[in-house]
Amino acid sequence: MSSVIPTLSPEEIAEIEHEVSLVPRKDGAAIDAMLIVQRHRGWVSDESIRAIAALLEMSAEELDGIATFYNLIFRQPVGEKVILLCDSVSCWLRGCDAVKAAISDKLGVDYGETTADGRFTLLPVPCLGACDRAPVMMVGDDLHTHLDEADLAALLAGGEPS
Repeated sequence: MSSVIPTLSPEEIAEIEHEVSLVPRKDGAAIDAMLIVQRHRGWVSDESIRAIAALLEMSAEELDGIATFYNLIFRQPVGEKVILLCDSVSCWLRGCDAVKAAISDKLGVDYGETTADGRFTLLPVPCLGACDRAPVMMVGDDLHTHLDEADLAALLAGGEPS
């Protein structure tokens, strides 16, 4: 079937087919398949959605519905590191607006934007599951808790907060 799906690399197809082998129905691997493509390409394009859908024997619209519901599937190009800033009630009560303002001031971006150097994309997220340590954000795969404006300079430079 891989010859019918020219937009996926052989490595992506092999990884997706492995995930398919672990579930009773092909569409059960939908999220994993998109995450595989995203890991290789940084995001999941419309062309990739169509190719994954064909491989999983589902419609592109059905797969896109899953992609747009799941907030960790990036449907547009993003920076090298994605900053997911929690804006839930807990984080809002603990000052995430001030943290967001400091990030925006330092990086020159708003939600949904990527820095000019392509290093960071800032995205809101409704919950990161760490309400007891609010405000929180993820930079790449790293969760940062109890944030304040002083922590941000070190975090965004690639260091650790004080």
